[in-house]
Amino acid sequence: MNRFWSLLFLCVPVLGMGAYLASYFDVWPMQSTWLPENVSVGGRTIDRLFNLIHLICAVIFVSTTTVLAVALWIYRSSNRQRASHVHSNTRLEIIWSIIPAGILIFLALYQYESWANDKIRRPMENGKPKPPTALIIAKQFGWEVYYPGLDGKLGTKDDIYVENELYVPENEDVVLQLESRDVIHSLFVPVLRIKQDIVPGMTHYCWFRAENADPNKNYEIACTELCGRGHYRMKGWLHIVPREQFDQVMLELGTARISTKLPTKE
Repeated sequence: MNRFWSLLFLCVPVLGMGAYLASYFDVWPMQSTWLPENVSVGGRTIDRLFNLIHLICAVIFVSTTTVLAVALWIYRSSNRQRASHVHSNTRLEIIWSIIPAGILIFLALYQYESWANDKIRRPMENGKPKPPTALIIAKQFGWEVYYPGLDGKLGTKDDIYVENELYVPENEDVVLQLESRDVIHSLFVPVLRIKQDIVPGMTHYCWFRAENADPNKNYEIACTELCGRGHYRMKGWLHIVPREQFDQVMLELGTARISTKLPTKE
């Protein structure tokens, strides 16, 4: 192997880091390839975790590929120096086992608070877990969204029902109750940094607090679990609006479309 291939191999970490930095700083030709807009309080922590993990991976990637490129250069075919064969090195094996283990333990401890806030510590109201703002039932291939009616309870005859449209109030804790009508689905809202699998026969909950959102903007709700031939078109829309506008929307939906009962789960 000659020097050309050594330099070509070295281009891998150089171009990789170049693309990484261009995407992060929104530089041509990688504009708009980084994370989507974040409108969630919890999303700030998730973004920090994402960036930290990518930074660690980038350092490891550049280090290992650079070492390989240097080795290719030193032990190229035109060089008579031969590499020595090492059958075992206990110290080296211990080092490269301890370092990854240390990184994983650090990440596990560092992310625990975020995990607890997103998956364990459900928002409270009057000393009790806050009731769901809406019930979302996933189906092939869409989202059934139910809001409590005048009685403030889900699962009663005055529930407000709408397809593929989720309205939530801004700057308030929102709890969603998630169920599936048929197969496994997965609710994914990129701008909220929320992703929750929905298993048939089980009830799941997720929660968030949206902030700094555009009330005139529609945010995508996607299914990220392959759920059938129509999976690609299973899409809904999230609307984050001020409390006054949310109440008005609920009033209008309640007047126009009041379900007599929740659809039967077959």
